[in-house]
Amino acid sequence: MTLEAVEFIRRFLMHVLPAGFVKIRHCGLLANRHCQASLALCRLLLDAQQNAAPQLVTELHLRAVRRNCPVCEHGTLHIIGWFPPGAVIPPVFPVNMDSS
Repeated sequence: MTLEAVEFIRRFLMHVLPAGFVKIRHCGLLANRHCQASLALCRLLLDAQQNAAPQLVTELHLRAVRRNCPVCEHGTLHIIGWFPPGAVIPPVFPVNMDSS
């Protein structure tokens, strides 16, 4: 949809609250302050049974812990360092800059 600038600003400003008003983000049954108590009451009134806890360690988790070599499937990989995403990785060997 293509809008004129004035129409876009009008529609955008319809979502801005006047000074002194507070936007309510969570209210009712799942409000943060009473969420656990409300859900417990709902389960009691609905006679809902609680599900058993899921299996904590799955085959996928076990494979991640074992860290077998993805090529030969026999060797064990060891993490010796970790770089967060976007980090600048320093060179392993010093770089010689020869301008001659």
